[in-house]
Amino acid sequence: MQIIADVGGIPGKDCRGFCKYCYFRKVTDGDPFGCKLCNPGTVGCEHCGTGVRETTNNFIPPFMVVGSVQNTLMMGGFRDQNLKVNISGGGDVSCYPNLLEISSAFKDQSLPIHLGYTSGKGIDDAKIAEDLISLGVEEVTFTVFSTDTLLRKTWMGDKNPEESLKALKIFSENCDVHAAAVIVPGANDGDVLFKTASDLEDWGAKALILMRFANLENQGLILGNEPIIEGQKTQSLEEFEDLVKQVNNEFNLRVTGTPLCDPENDTPFAISKKKNQKYLDILSDVTSEATILTSKVAAPYIEKIILSIGAEELVNVVAANKDIGCLITQKDLEEIDLKDLKETVMIPGRAFVHDHKAEEVLSRDGVDRIVARGPDKLSVDGEMSGTLSREDVLKTELIAFQDLIEAINFFGVRK
Repeated sequence: MQIIADVGGIPGKDCRGFCKYCYFRKVTDGDPFGCKLCNPGTVGCEHCGTGVRETTNNFIPPFMVVGSVQNTLMMGGFRDQNLKVNISGGGDVSCYPNLLEISSAFKDQSLPIHLGYTSGKGIDDAKIAEDLISLGVEEVTFTVFSTDTLLRKTWMGDKNPEESLKALKIFSENCDVHAAAVIVPGANDGDVLFKTASDLEDWGAKALILMRFANLENQGLILGNEPIIEGQKTQSLEEFEDLVKQVNNEFNLRVTGTPLCDPENDTPFAISKKKNQKYLDILSDVTSEATILTSKVAAPYIEKIILSIGAEELVNVVAANKDIGCLITQKDLEEIDLKDLKETVMIPGRAFVHDHKAEEVLSRDGVDRIVARGPDKLSVDGEMSGTLSREDVLKTELIAFQDLIEAINFFGVRK
């Protein structure tokens, strides 16, 4: 189990400048979206306002970071569990000025350390990797982009790419390293990507997470900052999935992709695969009518599952024009053809839309619809599935779909 040690930090400010492809580039202030955490009568809260933009969370003093972990340990009853501290934040943890100090404090408490997402841009001397390992760092998630120093300098603004890559090599030789790369077509894909994967394999890295570059609102840029790179091409979902499979077939790394796919665990939606459909028998029967409103990525998988459990006459699936369900906003709901919706509509649990506004928008044709939230997740993405077994994935998905079915039966129109 991992306990988060949040060091704070603001993207672009506390990571030595934005990478060219960064999701948070060009983000400006804006109205809150609304979400499930908002008060019933108020659209907006910290989570769907400043929280999602990550514009106000400066680096946190070290005594507060350590104190927060100590409080979690005292209050959580974790005495007999295997624990690891995950040092992470909104900036880059390698830029956190007190990283060695808090690592030393966790070592004194005999707590092993996972360095959450770091690009290594804060590393001016590779020796810091050795120091961190001596202080108990056992796991590192490292945004590599490319092992080509010029590409890191150009695309990431890395002022010392040689040192950051040396540090990555040291980490890979001594820790469980999960490398990550946002794939920008024409920059770090193709032969460049295969060279990066080859280097990581030679150094001893355990895994490589490929992330599709998003440049358009429907791909996930909901903060009014599209395009991040003017004129930059992006990959279709099919092209990206093929690339993940190619890299997985070529190298002895644990390769996953987000928003899809994991070739080893069959995610997302492993239970939609024919070889796993036997497990669907444990799910409850669907007894009510409802529409599942979801993302373009998830819709075909969910439709397949609904068909496999024989619920297609009661439940239909409608895809919003958004690749990621958690990033569906009120604007996406306004574009839905209401003729496709039943009297009950299930939306993603983490969709960025206020509950009252969702009902208002989806009932504007005069049909008084019930809008309810499903589970936060129905599957696992590549960042999580790479750390799970096939059995873990199947169990997670079956639990989530059972929760979804129970919600449909409760909120839907009984048949």
